This record gives sequence, C-alpha cells and structure tokens, in this order.
Amino acid sequence: MQRYHALDFIRGCAILGILLLNIVGFALPSAAYLNPAWHGEPAARDVWSWAVLDVLAQLKFLTLFALLFGAGLQLQLPRGSRWLSSRLTLLALIGLFHAVAMWEGDILLDYAIVGLIVWRMLRDAPSTRGLFKTGALLYLMGSGVLLIFGSISDPEPTRSWLPGAADLEYERFWKLAGGWEAVQNRLDHLASSLMALASQYGWQLAGLMMMGAALLRCGWLTGGFSQQHYRRCAALLLTVGYAIALFGVATQWMLHWSFRWSAFYLQVPRDLASPLISLGYAALILAYWPQLARWRASRAIQCVGRMALSNYLLQTLICTTLFYRFDLFMRFDRLQLLAFVPAVWLVNILFSVIWLRFFPQGPLEWLWRRLTHLAAGRPPQSPLSR
Repeated sequence: MQRYHALDFIRGCAILGILLLNIVGFALPSAAYLNPAWHGEPAARDVWSWAVLDVLAQLKFLTLFALLFGAGLQLQLPRGSRWLSSRLTLLALIGLFHAVAMWEGDILLDYAIVGLIVWRMLRDAPSTRGLFKTGALLYLMGSGVLLIFGSISDPEPTRSWLPGAADLEYERFWKLAGGWEAVQNRLDHLASSLMALASQYGWQLAGLMMMGAALLRCGWLTGGFSQQHYRRCAALLLTVGYAIALFGVATQWMLHWSFRWSAFYLQVPRDLASPLISLGYAALILAYWPQLARWRASRAIQCVGRMALSNYLLQTLICTTLFYRFDLFMRFDRLQLLAFVPAVWLVNILFSVIWLRFFPQGPLEWLWRRLTHLAAGRPPQSPLSR
C-alpha cells in the first residue's frame, strides 16, 4: 500500500495536538474539560487559556484525526471485508482495554465501532461527491441533536458540569487509588460515552470519516491539487472557522458558562467550526509541504504519525503515571499544565524516531497488524525486524 508522507505528518500533528486538551482531562476533574468555571469564578489566566485552546485546538485535532481515520479506511478497502472487520474489531478491544484499565477519555473504541459501519458505506458509495455530501449531512445531524438535547435538558447544572466538593474529593480518591473503584467509575463513564455515541457523537464521527474518505478519493488529502489551491483553501477555511469559533467562545464567556447554553447550544458553533479549522490546518500543511518535507523536524513528526496508536497510548501511560501515581492530580491550572505538554511530545518524538530506526512499525502497530492477519486468516507477511 502506498505511503503518503504528508498524511503521516498531518497524523503526527493530530496525535501531538490532541494532548493539548487531553492534558486537562488527565490532570483536572472531568468537569474542567469544557467548563473553566467548574470550581467557581475562574482566574483570568485560566479563562484566557481555555479561550485560546478552545479556538485553536478544542475538537480540532480530534476532528483532523477522524478525517484521517476515514481516509485510512478508504486506503484499506482493497484488502477486503475480513481484513477490515478483523482490524476494527481488534481496535475495539484495544480501546475497551484502554477505557476500562487505563483512562476514561478513550477514543479508540468509538472510532472502531463507527468504523465497522462506515467502511461498508465507503465500499458501496459510487460517487465521491455524494459521499462527501452524505458525510457533511450526518455531521450536521449530529450537531442538530445537541440543540434538541439543550431544549429538553434541565436548566440547573448537573454534577458533571458543576461538581460539589464531595464530588471532587471522590473523583480525586478513585483516580489516585486506582483498583476496582477506578474500574467501576470508568465503566460508568464508558456506558455514558456509548450512549452519547449512539445518540449524537456517532453521527458526527461517521460524517467526518466519510468526508475524509471522499477527500482521499478525489486526491485532496494526498496533495493532488496545486499549492495555490491549498493556500486559498487554508485562508478561507481558517478565516470562516475562527470567526465561528470566536463567536462561540465569546458568548460562553459573556454568559459565564451557563449550563444549558455552554453544555449544549454553544457547543454547536464549536462543532461547526472544527471541520473548517481542521481542514484549514491540513490545507496549510499541504500548501507548504514541499518546503516542510525538507525539515528534519518534519521527518520526526512523520515518525509520530506512523506510530499513532503506540504514541496515543504512550501519552496515557505517561500522564496517568505522572498525575495519579505521583499525586499531581488537581495540583495545576490550565496554563501550568501546558508546560507538561512539550515534555510528553519530546518523549513521543524520540521514542518514534529511535524505534523506527530499527523496526518498520511501532510496537502496537506491529501487534495490531499481526493479530489482524491471524483473525482474517492470512499468514503474516513480514516479521517485526528488518
């Protein structure tokens, strides 16, 4: 299968960028992920950190990763149904282990479940334009569900949005203590996540995967258009996307993160802006790829992208060890947490570059591929070492 180095680079950027928001999920209570006022009136620097990250990164890198996941499904279609079904089922098992045993913020299980449905839609979709339009429609439907949820929700904030002192103390307890108490709480979170996947997020995720597959089919994601075209796309997509995102952030701030508005209605501007900004980032990279490809840093980030699964789980391992085993949970605010991000990025990069000097695949990528061969009834094609 042909390797697209620009896609490896974009995927590496997505994996690294996801940590900008996940660091909050690791180090602060779950309510803090979307609500900077989770513990009362936030400090100015906490609000500004939330606002900047919300505009630039919140959901943007997850969206980019979902688009690339759909593109990857399109690339894998020639391998056949047994291969894809086996590969995605194994990813679901990895995600289930990650969600229950390591961290409740897992995305792998969601991607695998939706992917098991979407790849069949990709196989049967004859028109690239029709595939993209269907994906966009599904995404908008998922965004619209948020408006319905907002209209029927209680205006009083839930404990997941505005936790009390006892809630915060209990979350701190089970995250630091681990064991069966932590597993039970992660299972509760997993049940809620699967309900959200079925009712709302799954529509958006399926739509993004379909749009990503369509963009690969037409050559947009593989650099098949002129650099001038990508520059124009980046300028337009980022301008419109940032304008929508700024509106949502400013309105939440003015409303002091009112539960019904910020948890539902004003999630919609973020949802609408994210695909535009994510594609704008991709367009910006593709516009300057001939120059970027010559940089040594670019090759290092490509290595991160080639080992996306290993690096995603490595981030969890590092951060859960750091914040839960060393009792650093709830010790830092958003701005301070950003200081940890470059250090984890450095570990990701060094691990990827060094590993790929000796082996053709990341450790989990190799295991995933080997198990897929066995599950699909095909003999493994090559060993781990060269």
